[in-house]
Amino acid sequence: MTREDTGNSPTRDGDELLAACEERIGHAFADRDLLTSALTHASGAEHRLASNERLEFLGDAILGAVVCEKLFHGYPTYQEGDLTKIKSMVVSRQTCARVSSALGLEEFLILGKGMSTHANVPPSLLSDVFESLVAAIYLDGGDGAARSFIEQHIFPEIELAVSGELGDNYKSQLQQLVQRLHGNTPNYHLLDEQGPDHSKHFKVAAEISGQLYAAAWGRNKKEAEQRAAENALSEMDDRPVPYSADELPGNADES
Repeated sequence: MTREDTGNSPTRDGDELLAACEERIGHAFADRDLLTSALTHASGAEHRLASNERLEFLGDAILGAVVCEKLFHGYPTYQEGDLTKIKSMVVSRQTCARVSSALGLEEFLILGKGMSTHANVPPSLLSDVFESLVAAIYLDGGDGAARSFIEQHIFPEIELAVSGELGDNYKSQLQQLVQRLHGNTPNYHLLDEQGPDHSKHFKVAAEISGQLYAAAWGRNKKEAEQRAAENALSEMDDRPVPYSADELPGNADES
């Protein structure tokens, strides 16, 4: 749930929301104005400088520096290109939005009237608020507090990237997200199969907490499950699904 910025001093409900956010992220602010700024989208601010845009700028730099340092010391045999690829995946907007969603930060966003009428918060806003919180925690609690926050929520993504479970492994991405959001794992259902034995196609859909997501066809069950997972991730991010349940796979290389 989002709330609108009235432009006045925080109300009792506003103070309670800030306290709930502090508990969620594990940092009690000495200066709650920093937290308010980090949660305020430009649509809910009196003027642009009161939004989280400046904090986002700083948080992006801090996040990148901390992740780069971790990669530099943690993987001494990796070449520059490998480190750059891993860092890009770990600090991507997609990753930040996913972690932000897992924390439930959409509940605390301060949005304008137009934005607050949307049922789903765009992933870009979730990514921005995560980076803004990194900066706010840094300014409020120092380097150690910011590093602790990043270590808890972003360092696990490094391990996934190094093991190849980020990037195009959509089943792993979906499993990590669902575990964070719901505490369980996705199930995959074979809905249909077509074609002769030597050239079968399989139709699979992902199920999460009783909800069935858009199905996808694959030339084998592995490919069908990967595509079903990518469809589910797209639906959860309120994006169009990349694979239609009505279209059989083309002649691309096997996954």
